[in-house]
Amino acid sequence: MRVAYWPGCVSRGFTPELHGSMAAVAPLLDIELVELDRASCCGAGVIADHNQELADTLNARTFALAQAVEGADLMMNICSTCQGAQGECQERLDANADYRAQVNETLREAEGLTYEAGLTNKNFLWLLVEEIGLERLSGMVRRPLTNLRVGPFYGCYIVRPTDRLGIDAEHPRDQYLHWVIEALGGTVIDYAGTHKCCGFPVITMNKEASLKQAGTHLADATDAEADCLVVPCPLCHLNLDLQQPLAAKVVNRELAMPVLHLPQLVGLALGLEPKQLGMGKHVVKPTSVIDWTTSVVGAPALA
Repeated sequence: MRVAYWPGCVSRGFTPELHGSMAAVAPLLDIELVELDRASCCGAGVIADHNQELADTLNARTFALAQAVEGADLMMNICSTCQGAQGECQERLDANADYRAQVNETLREAEGLTYEAGLTNKNFLWLLVEEIGLERLSGMVRRPLTNLRVGPFYGCYIVRPTDRLGIDAEHPRDQYLHWVIEALGGTVIDYAGTHKCCGFPVITMNKEASLKQAGTHLADATDAEADCLVVPCPLCHLNLDLQQPLAAKVVNRELAMPVLHLPQLVGLALGLEPKQLGMGKHVVKPTSVIDWTTSVVGAPALA
């Protein structure tokens, strides 16, 4: 499968282990990544709050670059915040031909690009389930995540609004993380925060509230005896992993919860080593929950 690949700006800056692990996992899944290295930030919804047409033009440019990739089946992202922000822009562009023409005029004058309505843009999570398929994914597993108790953390941008994100009875995308964990041989751990916001969107306005949200989710997962969390969004990863020591102080709890990027979890099951997946870059090291002396993933080592 050939995809026009939009890694987003966070995965190439704050979380390079996400970008790197996706590159390592793709060949094992028979995915050819054609990186849209000229694309700009999606705006994360912030730009649209100040200048909607600017945000839509920037994203239309990314969509046009994706459509220019010869032989690409679709556009793929690894950031659910990008999925949400780009989905909102695409909804506006596809619904209004006059507005789309206005945006395209800017693109043509600046770079000779044009966005045609109807681009398919999918987060890596959606692609795993809908394009590769759970049965095929399960058949690719070389190191089943036996005994690994994984808490799914969807965040907010990839589960709502449901209409825009195509979540319905036929496509229950708000359950896909659960399904992927099981397909990889892991045990799904449900807890209160699976579909709630990580708190990142408010961190610059109310840091304590943001850290309290993150700390509460991490504490709930700890109480549910999860070994780790897995996220499809690097911004969620920043708040749950990078900010975890501060979040622990806010909620007055000892927290030591590893937070894996989705490609890392997939990579482990497909046989890649932690070093290949950049697991040494995390604040809470994911290798603390893995017994690499066997092919079985184990519980956290006792101190």
